[in-house]
Amino acid sequence: MTKVLIVTGDAAEDLEVLYPYQRLLEEGYEAHIAAPSAKKLQFVVHDFVEGFDTYTEKPGHAWPADVAFAEVNPQEYAALVVPGGRAPEYIRADADLKRIVRHFADAGKPIAALCHGPLVLAAAGVLRGRSSSAYPACAPDVEAAGGTWVDSPAHIDQNLVTGRAWPDHPAWMREFLKILKVEAPL
Repeated sequence: MTKVLIVTGDAAEDLEVLYPYQRLLEEGYEAHIAAPSAKKLQFVVHDFVEGFDTYTEKPGHAWPADVAFAEVNPQEYAALVVPGGRAPEYIRADADLKRIVRHFADAGKPIAALCHGPLVLAAAGVLRGRSSSAYPACAPDVEAAGGTWVDSPAHIDQNLVTGRAWPDHPAWMREFLKILKVEAPL
């Protein structure tokens, strides 16, 4: 079975991990969740409340990571998914995660990143000369990494499909799955 890797950690946006995870399973792919360590992760739910200048955060689902970043052999996976939430803020410094991301970028394998997920791509140095959507507050990070931020629910730059946040799921996953089915058919 064709395998897809999802990289995340505690405080990832609940919907941004579980939606692509379940969509990949539904399509017949084997999805593995990797994190700094193989443990039960605590996700969060971000939402907007009238009168707040930014999103709020509430506890979400707990879900087990299948494998630690250090144990991942990226050659075993056909594609990469990088969900958002707060997890990218701290996992992006992990040397093994950077190794994983660079493998997918260098090999031209499909990569999907959403919301704050492009922070991981920026830290791995794979956005230089590329264009990427992301949560609008991450636009300066995309640009500081040498990329061009695009305000789009499903921006495609070769093998890279990016979106702004969980409301973009239908467009984002639709475009990612089109690429995935061509590059890594079941």
